[in-house]
Amino acid sequence: MKQKTILIKNAHIVNEGTILNGDILIEGELIKEISESISAKSSDVHVVDAEGKYVLPGVIDDQVHFREPGLTHKATIETESRAAIAGGITSFIEMPNTNPQTTTIEELDKKFEIAAKTSSANYSFMFGGTNDNLEEILKVDATQVAGLKLFLGSSTGNMLVDDPKVLEKIFKSTNLLISVHCEDEATIKANLETYLAKYGDDIPMKCHPEIRSEEACYLSSSSAIELAKKTGARLHVFHLSTGKETNLFSNKIPLKNKKITAEVCIHHLWFSDEDYDKKGAFIKWNPAVKTKKDRDQLWEALLDDRIDVIATDHAPHTLDEKKNVYTKAPSGGPLVQHALPAMLEMYHRGKISLEKVVEKMCHNPAILFQVEKRGFLKEGYYADLVLVDLNNPWTVKKDNILYKCGWSPFEGTTFKSRITHTYLNGNLVYENFKFHNIKSAKRLTFDR
Repeated sequence: MKQKTILIKNAHIVNEGTILNGDILIEGELIKEISESISAKSSDVHVVDAEGKYVLPGVIDDQVHFREPGLTHKATIETESRAAIAGGITSFIEMPNTNPQTTTIEELDKKFEIAAKTSSANYSFMFGGTNDNLEEILKVDATQVAGLKLFLGSSTGNMLVDDPKVLEKIFKSTNLLISVHCEDEATIKANLETYLAKYGDDIPMKCHPEIRSEEACYLSSSSAIELAKKTGARLHVFHLSTGKETNLFSNKIPLKNKKITAEVCIHHLWFSDEDYDKKGAFIKWNPAVKTKKDRDQLWEALLDDRIDVIATDHAPHTLDEKKNVYTKAPSGGPLVQHALPAMLEMYHRGKISLEKVVEKMCHNPAILFQVEKRGFLKEGYYADLVLVDLNNPWTVKKDNILYKCGWSPFEGTTFKSRITHTYLNGNLVYENFKFHNIKSAKRLTFDR
């Protein structure tokens, strides 16, 4: 079926550090023209009046766990990509700690097959590194895969890379962008033993940031950065959670020239250790949500460009799993549906500009991962766009949560801003809490 030509009129277009009042013409999958005023040249053009609304590029989330294959009681690529579309996330990069793990080309190809059939959003995957799969890593085509993921601290799934010689060899041998989860395993184990001796398995949730401590994070991230500098590897440090770590990164170099970059996640910008008493396991993540001071320092580093990207680390678990005692309650939570509304809430609170939200959630992931023709509102780029009404409040409730797990750490929160339309590759796929069942998701490609 031939795609309609779409003309979005009278929008506030947020892109590349400016807000332009104007129009966007979409032809087929691509943005044809952006101008202050565009006229419909035929009756075939579908005109959308966006008066009062803001148009943003579709968000690129560089870190999600959609749990397929093998953990589909928690989530699937189909369910979570729909939630992402409702949240204005049009492209995602999914992590390798599924079951089986994505540590062979064969398993990677299987994931791409699943996504091609079921994903509502554009997709790519990280390839997983282990202590013994360097041969497979070297087979990965860098134009077709987002990058390499290494767990330098164990998280969900047993993918800990803890052999220093192997780690150095991987850093030296691959041209792939290496993304890392940094927590020092020995420090965490020692801390956990102390708390187990005191409380048994039912450790208070508020002790989580003391077990998965600042020291554990800093030891690991500083060591990874040292290794990247030694080997010349391209390193991206996922989900910073401490103020101390932010001093390891520079804002003196343009992002496209940076060899060492950093990300912060929604939960580390929103919650603090003061929230554990109320939220409990629902804000139990690895690395842990830490102090208000850490949160303030993360914001400072985000705004002064030491931190380059905002992501979700979307990692759902079932309600029953989360209701367990500390040692059995898994870490992680669902976020893709609510990440952009949460950051727009921070705009309303005066914490961040709309231009900066777009820079950190759309432009910078595209630059950092060299995603082809996405992440910007530009002529010739794919028409992945999000229309936002900044003054249309809604409350997160059980009946509007789209995650398969059925819960959100934001349940009960009222957001002032609402995502009204999501366009994917030139198709309107979501409008005012309703999905248009148009198959338009594409595999991401990389300009490398």
